Amino acid sequence: MPAPHASHHRRHPLPPPGTVTPAHVLQWLTKGWQLFLLSPGRWAVMTLIFIVIIAALGVVPLIGWAAAPVALPVLVAGLVAGADALSRGEALRVDHVFDGLRRHAGNLLLVGGFHLLGALIAALVAAAVGGSAMMTGMMVGTFAGMGMAAGGMMLGVLVFSLLWGLLMMALCFAPALVMLQDVSPLDAMKLSAQACFHNLLTFLVLGVIMYILAWVAMLPAGLGVFVLIPVFAGTLHAAWRDTFSPLHALPAHLAHSE
Repeated sequence: MPAPHASHHRRHPLPPPGTVTPAHVLQWLTKGWQLFLLSPGRWAVMTLIFIVIIAALGVVPLIGWAAAPVALPVLVAGLVAGADALSRGEALRVDHVFDGLRRHAGNLLLVGGFHLLGALIAALVAAAVGGSAMMTGMMVGTFAGMGMAAGGMMLGVLVFSLLWGLLMMALCFAPALVMLQDVSPLDAMKLSAQACFHNLLTFLVLGVIMYILAWVAMLPAGLGVFVLIPVFAGTLHAAWRDTFSPLHALPAHLAHSE
C-alpha cells in the first residue's frame, strides 16, 4: 500500500480504466440476472421506491423538471450499492436504495447537477444549431428553403443526440465510482467518459441491448421494469467491476488528491 503522503504528490491524469470486450456484455447481463434472482422480492420493492421517488420529483411544481435528473444518480448509486452487497455475499436490504443519500449525498447530487447542466447545454446547442438553419430556410422560402428548414431540424436532433450520448458516457459509471470508490464527482465523470471511449464498441453493444430490453420491459403493462431495473443495476455493477478492476481501481485516498 502506498505511503500516506503519496497522495500529496499525485498528479492527473487519473489511472485509466481497463479494457473490456463485447464478449463481456453477456457476462455482465448474466451477472445482473443472477443478482436479481438472489432477492427478487426486495429488488421489486426497491424498484417501486425508485420509480415513486423519480415520479414524485418530476411533478413537483416549478422545479420538478430539474429535481428528477439531479436525484437520479443518487438513487442509481443506491441500487448499485445493493448489487455490490449481494456480489459480496451480503443480504440485500430494501434501504440500500437510500445508501447514496446516507454515504455520498453531496458528491452524488453534484453528479446529478452536472447531469442537468449537461442536458440543458445539449438542448441549447442543438436548438441554436438547428434553429439557425431552420430560420435561414424559412427566410429563403421556396422549395429549397423548405428543404433547408427540414434539414435544420434534423441537424438539431443529430447534434442533441451526439451531445446526449457524450453526457451518458460521462454518467455511466459516475454513481458507482463515487459510491464504491469515493471518487470526486468531476473525476468520476471523466473516468466514466474515458472508460466508454476506450471501450466504445463494448458499451455501444451494451447500450443497444439495454435499449431493446427496455422496450421489451414495457410490453407487459410496464411491469417488466421491476426486472429490468434490478438487472440493469447488477449489470452496471459487473461492468464497473471489470472495467475498474483492482488493477485499475482508483484508491479512495487518491480520489481527492487535488
